[in-house]
Amino acid sequence: MFRTSDLEAYLDEALPPDEMARIEKAARKDRTLIEQLASINARRGAGVHSLGEIWRSRRLSCPTREQLENYLAGKLDKDHASYIEFHVAVVGCRFCRANMADLQSKRPDADPEVHRRRRKFFQSSAGYLG
Repeated sequence: MFRTSDLEAYLDEALPPDEMARIEKAARKDRTLIEQLASINARRGAGVHSLGEIWRSRRLSCPTREQLENYLAGKLDKDHASYIEFHVAVVGCRFCRANMADLQSKRPDADPEVHRRRRKFFQSSAGYLG
């Protein structure tokens, strides 16, 4: 019913929330699924890892936080920006989505009050510009 890669991602909490919930709901009813999850955990505990598993667990395909910040600021070249868009929108990496949401919330222009103040300062000083 579920691919091993999906179950591994489930154990890493690396699936979209709806897919995580679907697997958890199925595991509550299916003893075989619980045994599959236990088997994956046992294999991991024994130090047996696939290349794909190492790649996912270390998030080697994820851009750095600095790269995400540069993306949000529009400072990346087209290829790098395109990769980040693909990684976040198509792959749906929840770690990078969370990082981007955090970075966006900390951007000075994220607060509507900042926009209002800037507009007010500009309007009050516009007459002094020659």
